[in-house]
Amino acid sequence: MKKVIDFEHRMAAHCETGTLTALLNYNGLEITEPLVFGIANGIFFGYLESSNFPFPTFIVRSRPGQIRENISKRLNIKLEKYWFKDPEKGEAKLDELINKGIPAAIQVDFFYMSYMPEWLRVNINVHFINIIGKKDNKYIISDSYHPRISELDKDVMRKARWAGGYMAPKGFLYYPVDVPENVDFKQPVIKGIKRACRNMLSIPVPFIGIKGIYKFADKIKEWPSLVRDTEHLSHEIMKINILLEDQGTGGAGFRFMYATFLQQAAGILQNEKLDDMSKRMMEIGDKWREISYFAAKIGKNRDLGKEKLNELSLLIKERGDEEKEFFKDLRKTV
Repeated sequence: MKKVIDFEHRMAAHCETGTLTALLNYNGLEITEPLVFGIANGIFFGYLESSNFPFPTFIVRSRPGQIRENISKRLNIKLEKYWFKDPEKGEAKLDELINKGIPAAIQVDFFYMSYMPEWLRVNINVHFINIIGKKDNKYIISDSYHPRISELDKDVMRKARWAGGYMAPKGFLYYPVDVPENVDFKQPVIKGIKRACRNMLSIPVPFIGIKGIYKFADKIKEWPSLVRDTEHLSHEIMKINILLEDQGTGGAGFRFMYATFLQQAAGILQNEKLDDMSKRMMEIGDKWREISYFAAKIGKNRDLGKEKLNELSLLIKERGDEEKEFFKDLRKTV
């Protein structure tokens, strides 16, 4: 097979929003990545302790797949979705779509994306890429994290799509089949903002939203009792930077992307107050970035005594205080 779809490749801040935005643009809907993120109320926080995790962790966005589902509902977009136990059937479906000239998004283990630098590749089962063609035994890929259209060998792609472990891809793929030509973004933007405020302020569990930020601030002082040694603690503290800046792509745990969404929402709703809220969120993002740098510094220097962890805890609590007031005020604007 030799077929490549005429698909505009763009880099993006995040793989899930970037992949979805590119597919919607291809299907005729002009929408930006921040709008996708904001309408789908992607902004989030949760502090997680579970047997699924080898160590406590935190999340700064809604669960993988939720953005896709929320956009589908709020913009009245129909998506075809498939999971495959049998790799041959999953490959056959993907090849069928390519032959028909239909680009599709798939879920993969990021580790197998061999076109990326080796030092960057880690086992993460929720990386999303667009497949836009095939030449012989190589799939043609538009990956929003890579500056150019790339290729991946068929056998490597099979490993990536059917990798095991937590949140295994299971050959998942999706593509739009019905995208409205004209969308009035006003109500979807309002719904996205309201739901984001609810998620951050009102979910009645002690580890989600603002409560999750406060829990993170308290629990991090107990991390030394959970680790094997100083090297282990250093590794976990430095992961804070990775989760906020690299996996929380867009910077500062998606806070910069959300600020851009609010700026665009201000124009859509003709609401100047949202411009002010955008600026406030940028400032909050800057302060989350201070946490990133502080954690990276003390982790790298192994400066992990009680005093430094208390300082880190206080910085996190301050972000909780700021976001609590921010989302209360944001809720009033809509």
